[in-house]
Amino acid sequence: MQLRDWTLGLKLPEYERPAFVRAGENRSSLRRGVVIDSALIVRGLAGAVCAGVITAKARQANTLSKSGQWAAFAIGIITAAAGWWWAAILIVFFVSSSALTRWGGQQKFERTLKTIPQTAQRNATQVFANGGLFALAALEATLTGRPLFALAALGALAAAAADTWSTEIGTLFGGEPRSIINWYPVAAGISGGVTPVGSFAGLGGALVIAGLGAVTIGGGDWRMGTAVLLGGFTGCIADSVIGGTMQSRRCCDRCREWTERRVHPCGFRTVHRRGFYWMTNDLVNALATVIGAAGTIGVSWLLGR
Repeated sequence: MQLRDWTLGLKLPEYERPAFVRAGENRSSLRRGVVIDSALIVRGLAGAVCAGVITAKARQANTLSKSGQWAAFAIGIITAAAGWWWAAILIVFFVSSSALTRWGGQQKFERTLKTIPQTAQRNATQVFANGGLFALAALEATLTGRPLFALAALGALAAAAADTWSTEIGTLFGGEPRSIINWYPVAAGISGGVTPVGSFAGLGGALVIAGLGAVTIGGGDWRMGTAVLLGGFTGCIADSVIGGTMQSRRCCDRCREWTERRVHPCGFRTVHRRGFYWMTNDLVNALATVIGAAGTIGVSWLLGR
């Protein structure tokens, strides 16, 4: 039996049936009156092994900090418990993002030295901001059998992929970025700056997740792929808009330059000048995944009318 939801009439794969079933079946008990599918536990345990190996390699490659490794490990377990296709999509996102981050690293370092903190490692906050909503929504899709959560998961990850691809490729090949708000030139790395190359790269990142999701989770439903593509790219655009208007922006009074660093390369401590002091880049990224998820659900509703 395949499950249906109002959202596009989407059908989830057979193994994605709800993991919670009524008591009395031959399943391991989770709490009174409700039991959990043993297959979910097996996938979670196997996922722990795979996630442990992958995150350890990432730690050795200097792409994850210690806290980032543990965060990625937890997300890997949750995603594997949700289903193998979910885990495969997450691995594609992680591997592609890590590869793009390392690609042209020295050139990007030189271009953004004055504007953003220079670190090759992703910490726990960054990992959860990009993949936390995806993992939780994917697990909820499996537990409840509702495709609505599957769309939210894919939309969130598509937004994260679009943002990463647009940032890394745009910084490397995009030339001088311009503010998405007023189209004035801005320094490379400043939030809210966009380039045509980066925008097309972001669309490509969303397309990869949308295509994989439509084939593996959606059973080839083109409407699902379209919803994820548009929703994910909307999240990417929202990231730039929020970054250019609400994110904390600092200034080096000695060099008279805008930056997101607390200490400028000149050694002078920077001062908060624009946006909300508490609106960090990680929070903006997390909001972008929420908007990507909501946008995907919204587009799927329009397509399913």
